[in-house]
Amino acid sequence: MSELRRYRRRPGQYVVAVPLCLDTEGFSYRKWGGEQQCKPGDWLVDDDGDIHTVDADVFTATYRQIRRGAYVKSTPVWAEVAQEAGSVTTKEGRTYYNRGDFVVFNNEDGTDGYAVTADRFESNYEPDE
Repeated sequence: MSELRRYRRRPGQYVVAVPLCLDTEGFSYRKWGGEQQCKPGDWLVDDDGDIHTVDADVFTATYRQIRRGAYVKSTPVWAEVAQEAGSVTTKEGRTYYNRGDFVVFNNEDGTDGYAVTADRFESNYEPDE
């Protein structure tokens, strides 16, 4: 891996999200090459057509509501370009990535990670330095 750099979501970009406040034990789904697990209270997120779930505590800590159902990522992320294919453990499961994709972390210490294709990351984020 290369060195972690700080990024912010580009202005004007938002996600559509709803909390899964249902009487459920959660559910499993396949995405990013692995099995993902959604828990009660997690959020179902539509990020410009990329549908996935986000852990309830992570969503609350990193997103801010701008209008009903619309949220912006309000905290920075730290990311690096993957030098080779691999995987990262997420709060929902495991995400597989290819060389050149971005491995992204919600925390500066390299925790709470996930992976994003280079095209998607570069269209959604900009350096925050």
